[in-house]
Amino acid sequence: MNIIRTIEADIIDNLQNTTKGVVIYGARQIGKTTLSNKIISILGLKTLRINGDQSLYLDVLSSRDINKLTNLVSGYEMLFIDEAQRIAEIGINLKIILDNFPKLKVLITGSSALDLRSKIAEPLTGRVWSYRLYPISIHELRSIYNQVELDSHLEERLVYGSYPEIFSIQGFNQKKEYLQNLSDAYLYKDLLEFGGLKNSSKVRDLLKLLAFQVGSQVSLSELGSTLNMSKDTVSRYIDLLEKSYVVFRMSGFSRNLRNEVGKMDKIYFYDLGVRNILIDNLKAIRDRNDIGLLWENFLVVERLKKLANSKSLFSHYFWKLSSGAEIDLIEERDGELYGFEFKWGKKNVKAPASWHTAYPEAEFAFINRGNFLEFVS
Repeated sequence: MNIIRTIEADIIDNLQNTTKGVVIYGARQIGKTTLSNKIISILGLKTLRINGDQSLYLDVLSSRDINKLTNLVSGYEMLFIDEAQRIAEIGINLKIILDNFPKLKVLITGSSALDLRSKIAEPLTGRVWSYRLYPISIHELRSIYNQVELDSHLEERLVYGSYPEIFSIQGFNQKKEYLQNLSDAYLYKDLLEFGGLKNSSKVRDLLKLLAFQVGSQVSLSELGSTLNMSKDTVSRYIDLLEKSYVVFRMSGFSRNLRNEVGKMDKIYFYDLGVRNILIDNLKAIRDRNDIGLLWENFLVVERLKKLANSKSLFSHYFWKLSSGAEIDLIEERDGELYGFEFKWGKKNVKAPASWHTAYPEAEFAFINRGNFLEFVS
């Protein structure tokens, strides 16, 4: 299935019209290589392709030797390095290449922010455009499906998620096998390699607990007690999971009221297929008791994709008072506040009176199955 990724056109424009390189970050199996190959095909340039998982060119790309690097790229119009985080000193060597070969187009990918960002952040400052590739978004699917089709596929997205390959797999058993393999083979790979973790069992146990607590405030102390780990270790593991693009945190919004609750974060999954396979629950929506959690996670992450892919400047929070009044998502954008409440059913919900009192200029919207497409795409 040819799904046009939102960032594709912008990457092509920058490669064609600037001398900077391009870095694409994103989880494993998220489509970075597929997107890169498509961009290379569109540009039609003579391209040297290097995979960081292979050893053929690693010594040269770690050498800091201008003569060796010249010999490597000589005769090519474009350099593509896949899984660049595996190459030692890749940052300084790319700096040498970009500084000395301004006509050479450079495109690199990295499946983890654990290692690649630290390697390239300082030497490549001002020399690269950075992009983040997410699981397929509803906005991207609109180039293929109409509104009726998107609505009919909604339950699939809530159960199986939006990793690119899942769209081409037919049958429950095949989808389950794919998600199990994705989880077992890729979810912990960068954590073990770059995060300094000795085994994945504790991380898997932590992820299972987080999967059951989607949409709820998470106590690091309680998680640590359950897992027989310290609070600081739990926090470190969650930080590594964020840098591996598995989960992300959302803080509480607190500005005016003493009783606004915001000390504990909520944690969401970038992909619901990953979330559901972790708890071994790929049941159909009609047979689930967690549809509210799935719906909230889905809308939060789809809204994030939409705004991030459109290069909008925004901040996301949840809002809760000690009295129990709460709003699922607070969006701060262009100096304005927007509150959004999510419900799977069609029953209308009004904003808490305490929200209007505290933030009278803020807007509020209720998002359900009937109007979600406008919200996420």
